[in-house]
Amino acid sequence: MENTNKGNIYISKTSPPSVIKAYHEQFQRDFLMFLKCRAEEMVSGGRMVLTTLGRRSDDPCSKECCYLWDLLAETLNNMVVEGLIKEEKMDSFNIPQYLPSHKEVSNEVNKEGSFVIDCVEVFEVKLSEEDAQGTNMGKTMRAVAEPLLLSHFGESIIEEVFTRYTNVLKNHLSLKDSKLVNVCVTISMTRKG
Repeated sequence: MENTNKGNIYISKTSPPSVIKAYHEQFQRDFLMFLKCRAEEMVSGGRMVLTTLGRRSDDPCSKECCYLWDLLAETLNNMVVEGLIKEEKMDSFNIPQYLPSHKEVSNEVNKEGSFVIDCVEVFEVKLSEEDAQGTNMGKTMRAVAEPLLLSHFGESIIEEVFTRYTNVLKNHLSLKDSKLVNVCVTISMTRKG
């Protein structure tokens, strides 16, 4: 995906279809392998409940799954403009995560074939008032993204990135129509006999 997702670090409305396809196909391979491994470990009739971050929308570029990464990309792009990060480094960085819809999760379970789906639910995780204002979300995103950023960009920019990112989060969340949404997909399934 190097340089094909220019200016982005994740799937975005401006990502070309090839990038969206690559993310989806990687999710399919990884989740299929996960299901095969769990099927080998489980006895017939055994039950597994899995909860993962996901999305309600069929659109993999929807705000509910891309918003926080878009804001981090905005932060990094501003640092590129200021000469703090090299553009080539920015363009070769991609977050290795895919937030699936409940349909995509169900499709992969059915395709793998070892489980019967008992129930699939999608729900929002309520954020505290502090999280909704960005106070803690910068710290949460740092816990997720720092190791990736550190290995790609080096240690020298980390403090600056997350100071700026927290400010960007606060500014965007102060807008009238902005809110953070964490969507989870939970699936309960039983191992076939």
